[in-house]
Amino acid sequence: MGGGLVSEFSGQRITVAGLGVSGRSAARALAGLGARVTVVDGGDGERQRAAAAELERAGITVRLGDGATLPENTGLVVTSPGWRPDSALFAAAAAAGVEVVGDVEIAWRLRGPGAPPWLAVTGTNGKTTTVQMLAAILRAAGLRTAAVGNIGTPIIDVVRSPEPYDVLAVELSSYQLHWAPSVRPHSAAVLNLAPDHLDWHGTMAAYAADKGRIYEGNTVACVYNAADPATEDLVRAADVTEGCRAIGFTLGTPGPSQLGVVDGILVDRAFVPQRHRQAQELAEITDVTPAAPHNIANALAAAALARAFGVEPKAVREGLRAFTPDAHRIAHVADVAGVAYVNDSKATNTHAAQASLAAYPSIVWIAGGLAKGATFDELVTAAAGRLRGAVLIGADRQLIADALARHAPDVPVVSLDRTDTGAMAAAVREATALARTGDTVLMAPACASMDMFTNYNERGEAFATAVAALTD
Repeated sequence: MGGGLVSEFSGQRITVAGLGVSGRSAARALAGLGARVTVVDGGDGERQRAAAAELERAGITVRLGDGATLPENTGLVVTSPGWRPDSALFAAAAAAGVEVVGDVEIAWRLRGPGAPPWLAVTGTNGKTTTVQMLAAILRAAGLRTAAVGNIGTPIIDVVRSPEPYDVLAVELSSYQLHWAPSVRPHSAAVLNLAPDHLDWHGTMAAYAADKGRIYEGNTVACVYNAADPATEDLVRAADVTEGCRAIGFTLGTPGPSQLGVVDGILVDRAFVPQRHRQAQELAEITDVTPAAPHNIANALAAAALARAFGVEPKAVREGLRAFTPDAHRIAHVADVAGVAYVNDSKATNTHAAQASLAAYPSIVWIAGGLAKGATFDELVTAAAGRLRGAVLIGADRQLIADALARHAPDVPVVSLDRTDTGAMAAAVREATALARTGDTVLMAPACASMDMFTNYNERGEAFATAVAALTD
């Protein structure tokens, strides 16, 4: 795939920033198209050396221990999503007049004739779940699809695959959108907007603007969250194809051009012939797992994108029923002595944690980690009436402790001053001591995990292991 587009990269000197999964994918693809590729990475550990050896066998130059210097005669820089815009490498590229793009942009440029359209999803929280739901619905409709982007297989590999896809379900992070100026999806959704990654973007306005790029050039539907006016503002600001519609989703009764919920039924008043007078049943709340409010919203957004692509209502129901959420996303681990234990390690920011906390009436909350510049007053204020106790871990736990002292002073708090591998087990034991019959011990950290764990998956596994130990 790529056909006549090979000439755009053939013979060009391209620098790829980063030896992660997306960086290696971009390097291999571009080298295969005749580019002269150099990969740079500031690390020089065992993992980087192993990855470098693999690429060097494919004729790709790799430079470790220096991610700041622009290789001579570079004509294009392709960055991995995590590299900050203010990186020295990009400053050098700007000074030399060299364009910087991401792997998603390269994937878009590599699409050949008859390439499948993209249905794209972004938002502070819920992206992965929504894209997986969307893919399940599309498959239920008999369409050949894949969930790609900020999830699963690198998008460049999928775009270049000989597999004849009908449509792609694409998760895009704010990082990826920042570096993808040309991407123009068929339809797209912004699920929600809340402060996150401000250490990377600099300001909330810059973060929102990068999210809003997903609506540029949409041809059929810009899907927004009716409960989050900032997402509708992004639709208004977007330059879309003539005839593209704004489609809202709501947990309440939908108006015309919206999807929503009526008496426990997910309904469509957007993609029906008489939307001012008619609604089409799509599924029941019980078809969505878990049926927490924020997950119903995810299902409505996925359904809106599928309907924008012409999928029949029956496939929406079948797809939602077939969907199984990933581990560590508001996952019920066990019931022990009348107390439920729930793992939402994926709640790596305050917005995600707030959705999780809203799903249970009486909670002992395990929280903490790396705050990424976040504040916790709004989160604690919203959850105060549901909290029976809190156990805090991680580098920035004091920020949460201070917010609890200000807004929930009667809630007992245990702060664990340890970051060793046994810290999670200690946190679960402390939470168990605070819990009473009917409570939920909820691990929804509202923080990133890298101060104590490799990633949120490892943190979630540590929680599940600690819960299992309660019955040993």
